[in-house]
Amino acid sequence: MALINRISRLIKADFHAVLDQIEEPEQSLKQAIRDMEDNLATTEQHIALHLHDQAALSVRKEELENSISEIENQLDLCFESKKDGLAKGLIRKKLEAERLLQRLNARHLANQKTLDEQQAMIDENQATLESLRQKAELFAQRTPSHGDGNSKFDDIAWMAREMTVSDDEVEIAYLREMNTRQAS
Repeated sequence: MALINRISRLIKADFHAVLDQIEEPEQSLKQAIRDMEDNLATTEQHIALHLHDQAALSVRKEELENSISEIENQLDLCFESKKDGLAKGLIRKKLEAERLLQRLNARHLANQKTLDEQQAMIDENQATLESLRQKAELFAQRTPSHGDGNSKFDDIAWMAREMTVSDDEVEIAYLREMNTRQAS
């Protein structure tokens, strides 16, 4: 059983290595940027919907608060006029309005929490998108600038390797310099 597991892992690893070589990094990067842009657009649409809901909830809350205030005024009038039956009906309306207001407040808070989470997600995704765009620019700069397949990046790396000086070369140059100085 262990042998079969090891062989299957080896085959999977080889398969993934082949896929990595087949896959074009530039195209993968461009697709990742498109996916991230789509994700941002979708999240922005969700935020717009939640903002609309939040505004509607605020309006409804204000209407209920005004209604409760009006019911309070009506209750004062009922108690002054000693209309107990009418006062009980208004108390029922007031209790119902207060319960509805509590539910609206809970929805308002939950909606605000969702908005905050989505805004944080957008901020994070925008940072990731910017990073991907920078990587794409770097990748575009590394693509062949001439038809020969060598990029500027490769030329700079080659020059850096050529400029490396070994310790032996330093010793020989030192001895030459010392000889020329002693001869003068």
